Amino acid sequence: MSPQPLAPEFDQRLPRYHRVREALSAEIAARRWKPEEAIPSEAEIAETHQVSIGTVRKAIDSLVADGVLERFQGKGTFVRRPDFQSSFFRFFRFASAGGAARVPVSRILKREETTMTVVVAEALGLKAGAPAIRFSRLRLIEDRPLVLEDIWLPHDRFKALLTIDTREFGDLLYPLYEQYCGVMVASAQETLSAEAVSAKNARLLELEAGEPVIVIERVALSADRQPLEWRQSRGPASEFRYQVEIR
Repeated sequence: MSPQPLAPEFDQRLPRYHRVREALSAEIAARRWKPEEAIPSEAEIAETHQVSIGTVRKAIDSLVADGVLERFQGKGTFVRRPDFQSSFFRFFRFASAGGAARVPVSRILKREETTMTVVVAEALGLKAGAPAIRFSRLRLIEDRPLVLEDIWLPHDRFKALLTIDTREFGDLLYPLYEQYCGVMVASAQETLSAEAVSAKNARLLELEAGEPVIVIERVALSADRQPLEWRQSRGPASEFRYQVEIR
C-alpha cells in the first residue's frame, strides 16, 4: 500500500521531514506495513507527500536511528521487529547451571480486570480509574525464580487477552499483543531503581524480606510513540548487572 498524504493534524510548524516521519510512524502503528515488511521506496513516499527525496531520506534516517525501521543494502527499508529479550540480558544474568545464557520461562500468576492507578494512568496517558488489565508474571530459570513482573494494559486495546487460557501464553507477551490485539510494540523507555523487597514479593522470589532488589520500570511504546503497556520487573540485586556499549 502507498502511504497517505500529510494530514492537517500534523503540526505545520514542524520541519517537513518531521511531519513525514510522524506520518510514517502513524501508518506503522496502524499496521499498514507489518514487522519485517518493506515500506515503499523513497521516491514513492516523496511523490505521495509532495516533498523531496532528501526530506524523505531524513525522515527515514530518523526512524532508523530510533530502531523503528532498518535498511538492507540492495533490498530496501523494512519495519523492524525489536528484540526486547535483550533487555533482560542487559540487566540480569539469566544463565543455566552450566553458565549458558537462557531465555527465562514465564508463569502467569494472576490475570485480572481492574482500574488504572494514578501512577499507571499517568505513565500511559490515561485517566486514573480507567478500565485496565493487570498481569502478575514470574520468570524462572530451571525452576528458580529470577524476575517478578507487574504488567498493566489499557482494557479496550487488549481485552482479547482475556479470552486466552493463560497456560497458552508462552514466554513472550509482545507476540500475543500483535497476534490477538493488532498492536506492535516498537520501543520502550526504562527506568532503574533499587528497593528493599516486600514480604509478599520476597516469598515469590524466594528471598528474605528486606533483601535488595532492582526494579525496572518500563513504558512500552508504539511506532508513533503512544504508550501501550506499563510494567515493573523486580529481580534480586545479587543477579543484577548493567551492560552498555560506549563509543
